[in-house]
Amino acid sequence: MDKNTIIGFVLIALVLFGFAWWQQPSTEELEQQRIELKKDSIANAKKAQKAKKLATQKANKQVETAEDSTGLFHTALKGLAQEITLRNNKVELTFNTKGGIVKKAVIKNYVGHNLSVKDGSKDVNDVTLFSGDDQNLNFMLPTKEDNIETQNLYFLPSNVSDSTLTLTAADGKGKTITLNYKLEKDYLLKLDVRTSGMAGLFKPGENQLLVEWNDKCRQQERGFTFENRYATLTYKKKEGSTDYLSETAEKEETAEEALDWVAFKNQFFSAVIMSKDGFAKGAKLKSIPQEKGSQYLKQYHANMATAFDPTGNKTSEFKLYFGPNDFRLLNNIGTERTFGKDMDMQRLVYLGWPLFRIINRWFTIYVFDWLSKVFPMGIVLILITLLLKVITYPMVKKSYMSSAKMRVLKPKLDEATKQYNKPEDQMQKQQAMMQMYSEYGVSPLSGCLPMLIQMPIWIAMFNFVPNAIELRGESFLWMNDLSTYDPIISWKHNVWMIGDHISLTCILFCSANILYSWFTMQQQKDQMVGQQADQMKVMQWMMYLMPLFFFFMFNDYSSGLNFYYFVSLFFSAAIMWTLRRTTDDEKLLQLLEARRKENKKNPKKQSGLAARMQALQEMQKKQQEELKRKQNELNRKKR
Repeated sequence: MDKNTIIGFVLIALVLFGFAWWQQPSTEELEQQRIELKKDSIANAKKAQKAKKLATQKANKQVETAEDSTGLFHTALKGLAQEITLRNNKVELTFNTKGGIVKKAVIKNYVGHNLSVKDGSKDVNDVTLFSGDDQNLNFMLPTKEDNIETQNLYFLPSNVSDSTLTLTAADGKGKTITLNYKLEKDYLLKLDVRTSGMAGLFKPGENQLLVEWNDKCRQQERGFTFENRYATLTYKKKEGSTDYLSETAEKEETAEEALDWVAFKNQFFSAVIMSKDGFAKGAKLKSIPQEKGSQYLKQYHANMATAFDPTGNKTSEFKLYFGPNDFRLLNNIGTERTFGKDMDMQRLVYLGWPLFRIINRWFTIYVFDWLSKVFPMGIVLILITLLLKVITYPMVKKSYMSSAKMRVLKPKLDEATKQYNKPEDQMQKQQAMMQMYSEYGVSPLSGCLPMLIQMPIWIAMFNFVPNAIELRGESFLWMNDLSTYDPIISWKHNVWMIGDHISLTCILFCSANILYSWFTMQQQKDQMVGQQADQMKVMQWMMYLMPLFFFFMFNDYSSGLNFYYFVSLFFSAAIMWTLRRTTDDEKLLQLLEARRKENKKNPKKQSGLAARMQALQEMQKKQQEELKRKQNELNRKKR
């Protein structure tokens, strides 16, 4: 890492620190927020009161409709709710005959966290994705007289087995609404919606089934803030890629394109609804963040419409997915299981922007899968780090050798440029240095590119590790769960920028960062010339402040990610120390002197960046000389 790279990191840190400070509200803004919050509370209270009144009116209307023997499906508005369970070795789904929908989804073979117990001593064997009123799926049929809503109807069960269930709502006059469910071998649930005897009830051309889906996304992991970053309402455009609503703020959107599916997603698990005919453009999607401590992450809403045949000759077909965000699993749900087309379900696992996604998709996942078959997850992270260090070692060595060459040339540079110590002589000093670099065949920028090549790998791992469900619930050394933080101390109330705990792996990561920064600064200090050395002194303490910033940023992150960065930086420092110990400065200087002699015998014309820099310096020198000449002429005229 050379001076230019260090300056880049320092500028990034300053921007982030400055942004955090700029975002901090003033006293006046805090008071205004308090006033606005009070207004919002009053508005929300009025809104809740109005909603309660509307709900009461709706309930009274349902009672009136049920008592009206001429009303549509009035006989289905009364009944006894029953619970029926479909199950396989992957998932257990509990249906309620009131509304005819899944009211509880339990995903097997994944540990469920008891969030009221911080040490995880009372965790359960399975994950409850939702239960009770957390989620509701309502189908609406807009007839000439009124809207029929399945959530108000009592269905009669038939064809009941561990994998099949048929629910039928009848009005006693030959009109029926049938929901036919079939649980497939894993996490997919097939649903067919069909009506019978109702063709004359709809307006001409009315061929849409309205779908209203609501969900309160449960907090499943111990780290609310970290999990909340990955909880998003995600949707797949029918003729495009996936997109999602903001994970940090309340957001409402109207889809401008038709959709293939909509997912209510948290970090490691999702509920997804797919339609064979797609959802028409104009779907309204909404995500509302929930407060920390509520044990919910987001409140999701989706209002959509899909194709519907009033004659009953054709069913409206859906697929529902209640399961983990496992890349391989989602990628293997082929087109034959999703209405004959590729639904890109694996996009639920976010792997980063295109470049980083390619690295994760075609390298990290394959290596991770291969290693995890043999080693525990903590060892896998170490081995992946070692493998990446082996791959990038030639670039790291090249970067180091570039710095080492400049280090051994430092005494000669000091001697050759000592006459240019005045501020107005800095241009000549730079030219003299560039001339010497050219004679010795050394480029001061050659160490920058190799380090920049490594950046995509670091960022790719930043995206991969938090989304790797394989790390969930896996312990290693002192870390109980590699997918969340590992507190060595915690408290009840949040502290600004820290939270309610201190993570040990975050401390180790920041300590390794300080160690690596020290090695880097020592290397850079030995090669700085003149004012560069003075500038490096200022830059040095800024480099040591960066780990402090990373502590505030990564304290909430998963222990697996912090552990990976700790191991990576530790090995980076070890590699740099080894290279420093094994480099013979005298021998290197001899090689450079031999190259200088060769270059004098066969001088080469500079090219590329070095040539452009030299041309720029010469142009600046001419401009300064011209400016100095004009100034002297002006002074003579004044005299």
